[in-house]
Amino acid sequence: MAARHDHATDPVLLAGLLQARHGTAFFARKLNELSDADLGAPSLLPGWTRGHVVAHVGYNARAIARLVEWAATGVENPMYPSLEVRNHEIDFGATLSPIALRNLFDHSAIHLNVEWRDLPADNWHHKVRTVQGRVVPAEETVWMRTREVWVHAADLDNGATFADIPTPVLARLLKDITGAWSARGTDRGLLVEVTDQPSALLFGDAGAESPVKVSGPLAAITAWATGRATAGVTASHGGGVIAPVPGAPAWI
Repeated sequence: MAARHDHATDPVLLAGLLQARHGTAFFARKLNELSDADLGAPSLLPGWTRGHVVAHVGYNARAIARLVEWAATGVENPMYPSLEVRNHEIDFGATLSPIALRNLFDHSAIHLNVEWRDLPADNWHHKVRTVQGRVVPAEETVWMRTREVWVHAADLDNGATFADIPTPVLARLLKDITGAWSARGTDRGLLVEVTDQPSALLFGDAGAESPVKVSGPLAAITAWATGRATAGVTASHGGGVIAPVPGAPAWI
């Protein structure tokens, strides 16, 4: 019998699926390095244990799978009934036993991967709606999952950092974040410079007369922009150094 394979044919989409699967494998590796007792320890996210992170990533796979099912059938299947239900689900998930948490992650990741694999090529363009209310093509679910697994692998606080995240993922994530700031107008007076790419990248309020400038390598800047860390990042204003580095605007 022939091996099962993705029905998607677009090379960009297939590359995105591969990046999401690599991220899922990376998260799984960092999770498997933790003992059961470790899951109750704090994560890098305030107020969340590692168990919260695992529960969130597991339930996120189920939620995204619902969107893929929506694209496959044409029957509306929201990610969550509400944000309140989503938050309650995560809090409940964090109370599960370690074996149940690990099974939640494993089984939900397999389920999502099967939904992606079996989605007909034409259905990837079908529109679905995210929990934030954005109407997007089903192919957007791949990026939604990619950023979840790579970023939250670092949140497990088990040795993974943003430097482990592939450059294309970091670059797209930073573009998303700075785009959200621009849409809300929360980047006024803020200029963000990525210093380690072939040519310096600038984001934020490029027209500001005297902006606060935050600079650093792509991985460090993206970690700062997500509110995770300030290591490797510097800030200046009017030629003078600002210390400590100011926090980034909210992006979610």
